[in-house]
Amino acid sequence: MPLPDLLRELLTAAGPSGYETAPAAVFARAGRAFTDDVEIDVMGSVAARVAGTSDPAHPAPFLAIVGHIDEIGLIVTHIDDDGFLRFQGVGGWDPLILVGQRVEIGTRDGVVAGVAGRKAIHLLREEEREKVPKLRDLHIDIGAKDGDEARGLVRIGDVAVIAGEPLELRNDRVVSRSMDNRLGAFIALEAARLVAEAGGAPGDVAALGVVQEEITFGGARTSAFALRPDVAIVVDVTHETGSPGVDVNEIGKHVFGSGPVIERGSIPNPAVFELLHDAAEREQIPFTIAASARSTGTDADALHISRAGIPTGGVSVVLRYMHSSVEMVQLDDVHACAKLIAAFAQSLHAETSFARA
Repeated sequence: MPLPDLLRELLTAAGPSGYETAPAAVFARAGRAFTDDVEIDVMGSVAARVAGTSDPAHPAPFLAIVGHIDEIGLIVTHIDDDGFLRFQGVGGWDPLILVGQRVEIGTRDGVVAGVAGRKAIHLLREEEREKVPKLRDLHIDIGAKDGDEARGLVRIGDVAVIAGEPLELRNDRVVSRSMDNRLGAFIALEAARLVAEAGGAPGDVAALGVVQEEITFGGARTSAFALRPDVAIVVDVTHETGSPGVDVNEIGKHVFGSGPVIERGSIPNPAVFELLHDAAEREQIPFTIAASARSTGTDADALHISRAGIPTGGVSVVLRYMHSSVEMVQLDDVHACAKLIAAFAQSLHAETSFARA
């Protein structure tokens, strides 16, 4: 199963939180392939809407399928007189991931290449070797001879991402940065495309590529407020549990090839969960269930309390090595998620109730 061209484009479009212009453009262009109703809002979030087929006098619920298009990154905070760049993380970083990575800095004149460095192991004192490095212990080296040259190339506030192309491995597994959550964005688009190819669903269906999930859930908040969907499915990633050291007693068993992970808990709407569950069984799509006692850590946490409340469900694709340069997914799980959500959209009708009864 080859890596879809659209997913490759999304994965390689640099877009840390607040700087999502490139992935938003990819998302919008993909949406225009199956609908003329595509909009980008002032936040930078994108909505591609497919009209429903039900009687306008008795419409079926309007479904928003939400995947965030931002990724974790780095932001330049200082350039010293020797030409080294200091930075902070945009989103949650494990500093160990960054040591020795090649990075690409987005500037007004184009991409500037660099590396994330620290002192060589030979130069570390014994007590330094025993400590886990922090971001403040690292720097970005762009090869500048001094601060003036570096400041002529990079400005404070420029952002960077880890460099590297997606890598296709055995068993339809693919490695890349930004799988979290360009996978969710791709699945939202793919589900909406499947609905459009089927001639529409009973209600309107919109694929949303929302911004700033990694820092504020900002795009989900504003898109939900503006579009007023009747029901939402948030598509994100969750931890694959087949790799060494993962405790399934804490997060459940979700391995490659086991299909979508359907969220159940305090925030996901129970009726939405049951409809997703039923759609998976009806379509013979393998799935697992994840339980969340409090927040989900996804855009669902903001969506479900937008306006007077939006019934919200969660569908996740399993991912290894989250928030790293080698996030790994199995492609059949990705396509199964899109198929499930498209089937869910077709199951909605004017009498569908999301009441917590």
